[in-house]
Amino acid sequence: MDAESILEGLNSDQRAAVLHDHQKGAQLLILAGAGSGKTSVLTKRIQYRIASGVAPEKILALTFTAKAAAEMRERVQKLFPEAGVRLCTFHSLALFILKQKIGNRFAYEMVGFKKPPVPQESVGRDFLMTLSKLKIKSGALNREELFADNHSASIMAKLKKLRQDVLDSGQVVFEDLIYQSINLLENFEDARNYFRDQWSEIMVDEYQDINPSQYRLVKALLGERKELFVVGDDDQAIYGFRGADIGNINRFCDDFKESTLIRLEWNYRSVPEILHLANDIFENKPLRLRKVLRAGNRKGSGGNPLYQENRKPEVWTSDDPIEEMQKIVGKIKELRMSYDLKWKNFAILVRYNRQRLYYEEALKEAGLPVAGTEISDEEVLEDGVHVETVHASKGLQYAVVFYAGLAEGLTPGECLGNAKQRKKQLDEERRLYYVGVTRAEAYLILLYCKRRFWKGKLRTLKKSRFLPRQEKPLDLKMPLILFRIYALSVVALFMLEHIVKLMFVAIFHSKDVDIWIDKKVQVFSHFCMRVLRVDLTIEDQAMLGKVDWSRPVFVMGNHNSYCDIPIIFLAIERTVGFIAKQELRLVPFLSFWMRKVGCIFVDRERGGGAARIREAMAKGHVPRLSIFPEGTRGKSSDLYPFKSGGFRLAIESDATILPIAIKGAGEVWERRRDTGRCKVVVKVLEPLDVKALHEAKGELEPRKDLMYVVRERMEAAL
Repeated sequence: MDAESILEGLNSDQRAAVLHDHQKGAQLLILAGAGSGKTSVLTKRIQYRIASGVAPEKILALTFTAKAAAEMRERVQKLFPEAGVRLCTFHSLALFILKQKIGNRFAYEMVGFKKPPVPQESVGRDFLMTLSKLKIKSGALNREELFADNHSASIMAKLKKLRQDVLDSGQVVFEDLIYQSINLLENFEDARNYFRDQWSEIMVDEYQDINPSQYRLVKALLGERKELFVVGDDDQAIYGFRGADIGNINRFCDDFKESTLIRLEWNYRSVPEILHLANDIFENKPLRLRKVLRAGNRKGSGGNPLYQENRKPEVWTSDDPIEEMQKIVGKIKELRMSYDLKWKNFAILVRYNRQRLYYEEALKEAGLPVAGTEISDEEVLEDGVHVETVHASKGLQYAVVFYAGLAEGLTPGECLGNAKQRKKQLDEERRLYYVGVTRAEAYLILLYCKRRFWKGKLRTLKKSRFLPRQEKPLDLKMPLILFRIYALSVVALFMLEHIVKLMFVAIFHSKDVDIWIDKKVQVFSHFCMRVLRVDLTIEDQAMLGKVDWSRPVFVMGNHNSYCDIPIIFLAIERTVGFIAKQELRLVPFLSFWMRKVGCIFVDRERGGGAARIREAMAKGHVPRLSIFPEGTRGKSSDLYPFKSGGFRLAIESDATILPIAIKGAGEVWERRRDTGRCKVVVKVLEPLDVKALHEAKGELEPRKDLMYVVRERMEAAL
């Protein structure tokens, strides 16, 4: 298979990741949001590199479980059956390294083993007894840290004999293999050169889950080279209790100064309303690592209308577990009948295993089949309601999810220790909550039960701090003129307030200014919709995934209202500037924000728009501009005649044209009749890549090749 065909079906961000050039962009960190196809990107990267001429045996790909490695190997070998890619877990890699022969000696002999290392089952109890004999506190270290080099000198001296016993017998635990491989690579130059020559490219899956020793192993293999390709999601780092260090992702761009960061934000699992909730979970997260999940074309929904309804996540409050189970059972039966769902399309997620056991028993008592339990009917065994801990659910997805135990002490779980330790645990609990939320495809119900038996006694539980804030809808009963004054005033105050906040960001977080503006533009747009009492529906937003945002993009929409501006911001979920003929200098704060969002000011008599765009690109700014081809606001919902200037500009700029059709915006402001709620529908249409069109057809005519095509699509949508 040729390299180009491997790229088919990828969105623009996935494509950029697969095509990444290490020589130009150095090491690559891919922040892959939930449901964004990260495994597909990693396997396609391997396939693409092989198709591009890289010898398969020169590629090393690491993941965390043998099952995940086998699944990825199967995907790679569908195209390249004989490919000798080393695709394995960290521990199997370490064992492989130690068993290689370098010169006249095996690697394990070089680090002091008298016999080949053989991993053993856990030896925790025996190790604790040995520590006691050596007068080492039981909490000072665990068996996996025996060969770590960060112990105090006194403990090192006491561990010397223990270490030698392991080297003499070869009976190791898995982490011993990692530490001894690090020892080999860091201290034996011939071994280091041998293994660095063996693999020219290193790829790591689930990068957020690696621990400090695994990180050192990767660094030791990489050296000063640039060929490191890692995929991870810091928002799904939920294994801190096993030693995983989320700091490896947080520090990546500092550790590798020339590295590139790509975000995969298109979610191919959940409906938009679930993703809105997921995005709000990390509201206070550092801006540089923040992601915005967007709904792509969902796979596996089979056209079921439940997915089309885009239901908002619901919060159910119950007085006791009996009431809660009655609601759950009733809803499962109702949804099965109404939407032709199978039992296996439902899941109840919990934080702790003892909760799981309770819900399994309660479902069976209610006569519902439960997946994975001992029942006689083999078909039902495979088609039952799933009850799982959130940890066990990672990587899975269900049409309907009941997320149980949204109470303090359950979700989030109890956090212990000093203030720093409690904060670290709470951060991981928040990430665990995010994992649970993003298991839901079409419908998410968050369950809070006021009283229940927990740890042997009846307890009254407080609502979880993670539960979404319930905003009270504005119910403004006032004359329309007062409503207009009110809306203009609060929106203007919002804009003025954030000018002041931006000054602080510019002083204390100068590198994050553009990211901060992107985020606040979305906040501003949602604020406008709330104040103006707009119910906004965005259709076919997945079309955005076809746009290459690294090149100029012209968003072309029909123009009915001043409100089109925040509506467009929300429709494309990105900051977009406008082509304007003046800066509105008489309203300074409006002029300020026009410059900040990237507006380009063009004298329409003199032209020169393309030159301005080229100037912006020369300064490192890729223009994203909204153009109203009608040239002015329409007084009705009908399309006005289009002007060709914007399409000519698109040709001159090699831009992508992204058409959108807006219905109902005029009734929000210009043609508003009362203070009631307004319904606005935005449809994102198929983009036109002008550059690709030009390469395929030759010289383009703005009206014939672009303007009429865009108008026809808009008319069909309206």
